[in-house]
Amino acid sequence: MTMLSRIADNLFWLHRYMERADGLILTLRNTYILSFDIDLYGSHGFRPLLQAFTSASEETKEQLESDTNALLKYMICNSSNANSMKSLVGKARENARGSQDKITKELWEQVNAMYHYLMSSSISSLLEEPDTLKTIDFLQQQSLLYNGVVDSTMPRGIGWSFMNIGKYIERCLQTVNLTENYFRQIEYNLDGPEDLLYWRRLLLSLSGYELYLKTNRGTAHGRQVLAQTIVNKDFPRSVLYSLERIGKYLNDVTEDNPNRDVVALQRQFGRLKSLVEYTDVAFLNSNSLAELLQAVRRQTWDFSATLSKIFFSYT
Repeated sequence: MTMLSRIADNLFWLHRYMERADGLILTLRNTYILSFDIDLYGSHGFRPLLQAFTSASEETKEQLESDTNALLKYMICNSSNANSMKSLVGKARENARGSQDKITKELWEQVNAMYHYLMSSSISSLLEEPDTLKTIDFLQQQSLLYNGVVDSTMPRGIGWSFMNIGKYIERCLQTVNLTENYFRQIEYNLDGPEDLLYWRRLLLSLSGYELYLKTNRGTAHGRQVLAQTIVNKDFPRSVLYSLERIGKYLNDVTEDNPNRDVVALQRQFGRLKSLVEYTDVAFLNSNSLAELLQAVRRQTWDFSATLSKIFFSYT
């Protein structure tokens, strides 16, 4: 089965933008709740969130860190922020509108409902206390509902495969960026004294805190956290899990098109996956960890660019 490159492009970015919005609201919610705690690492505050989900200047980041209400509005409903919830859902809606004959009515209605909620004139006032957490919770519930609608209504064809390649590329990059931001703050020291109060911020941002508590013991948290976020095949937001899902859907869209460019793309992806899959966390040090995270991010971006050039006719 073939698909127009324009439609494949729309579906790829629809799910990628919605995955970014989902990661943003998940991270924002947990960081906001933890900002009320006074603990040893409270000074880190919203910095990892801002580093992972914005390209704001250092001056802007410093201003937002000192004004929680301004930060919430910047991340959720500021049109000038290309990665605000409002901007991301708006771009997802445009991609959905351009491919309505390939998506379900339920999917379109859910994206459209989220868009109109975020475009409403009242959204800014809803982010004022005492409605702040209620509004953030509602947005997270809508994001989860979107994922449920997609999973339960979309047919499993080539469009589904392009959607999920986009989703898991985005998830892979999010996990790398968040993980790197927390390790950068401690100079990539895998054996440092940071306790669970420090690492819970990262783990909660990836919906992995409960899993970590159930499967890890001792106080050597740095390496255990890295193992979960990067190489744990059973953790849905780990880098390796995302890469394995990309590999599955990449095979689906290339199996009937084994030309030279596609073979090169598969090899490029194989090198990226092997880089992660054969990483032994026990033997990493500060320098090799920094190099690993940077290499995974760079190679993921390169793979995405090559995929786009082959299937979406990018020049």
